[in-house]
Amino acid sequence: MSAAISRADAIIVAAGASIRMGGTDKLLAMIDGRPLLAHAIAAIDRPEAVESVVVVTTDERRRTLVAGGWVDGSRTTFVDGGERRQDSVRAGFVALERVAPDEAGDRVVLIHDGARPIVDSSLIADVIAATERVGAAVPVVPVSDTIKRVAGDRIESTLDRSDLVAAQTPQGVRRRLLREALASPKAADGTWTDEAALLEACNIAVHVVPGDPANLKVTVRDDLDRVANLLGGGHGARRTGIGQDSHPFGPGSPLHLGGIEITGAPALHGHSDGDVALHALADALLGAAGSGDLGRLFPAGPSTPRGANSRKLLAAVVARLAGDGWRPASVDLTIVAARPRLGLHLDAMREAIAATLGAPIEAVNVKASTGNLDGADGAGRAISALAVATIEHRP
Repeated sequence: MSAAISRADAIIVAAGASIRMGGTDKLLAMIDGRPLLAHAIAAIDRPEAVESVVVVTTDERRRTLVAGGWVDGSRTTFVDGGERRQDSVRAGFVALERVAPDEAGDRVVLIHDGARPIVDSSLIADVIAATERVGAAVPVVPVSDTIKRVAGDRIESTLDRSDLVAAQTPQGVRRRLLREALASPKAADGTWTDEAALLEACNIAVHVVPGDPANLKVTVRDDLDRVANLLGGGHGARRTGIGQDSHPFGPGSPLHLGGIEITGAPALHGHSDGDVALHALADALLGAAGSGDLGRLFPAGPSTPRGANSRKLLAAVVARLAGDGWRPASVDLTIVAARPRLGLHLDAMREAIAATLGAPIEAVNVKASTGNLDGADGAGRAISALAVATIEHRP
């Protein structure tokens, strides 16, 4: 199994005035039965990764969240914000130092926008891990639009976007580095729109990790509709992913394929039990959720025992998706193998996969092809699998 996720503390910044929302408090906008800010807190407040949570917001928002039962009062500390973002972060940091002291300053602090309600556990884990390695890390996504510099109503120049990225949150930093930055005159003199900008101004190196395009920040009214669709607000959002895997035959037996054992057939070579069908399916599910792939979740090495049961790996993937509010909706799996003959085993595979996914058997389809003598699988030297999986957000 994978190594335990390192843990951090979090500050959620939610003190803004929603000035671009036309009078609507975006952080209290109801989506899928609870306020936007409650979604953002729930996305960050994961006990397996985050210990202490400080929310910097207004008293009205605090009272709304507490009255609705949308926050865990035993884990969440509320404080008032300031005029500028760094003032709010400072208020949150002072509160964090009080409720979760760390004199050495080695612990990771995550700082997250209260207007970003869709951040999955894999991104949180990536930011924490990178921050532990390098001191400060920020998730980023490529800039896809052409960027212009303008003066008034005239374009002055077009910027080269090849080295431009858009920064997201949560942004991670070792506590001693954030302590240093907030104590710097730079924190008092300038206005910084994110923590990375303040750290840069203090000559503190900030590294990047791949972000997630689905990690949207709600800024204008239309963003609420986009977030509602992704969170399943009223319609049940769906995503589809594709996974593929191939393994050559190795020594020994039995063959593990589609969640069952086929006695008398040679085993597939691999660090785990070599079940290409379940590996392809796991990758399809993780791809649909934007959560990486099976190799990242269970890397070959001491943290994943040799010969690991692929049904357990797939079950762990399903549990990971459930933590982000997703469940498998349908699966279509194609296995390509010249040997052994699989026709008599497909129903058993279908039942095993449905049981592992916690899905009705009607939602799972398994089919096989001989490969028509094409490639390693068609020649009987390997088996490959292709999976298409659709996941839906739980209401």
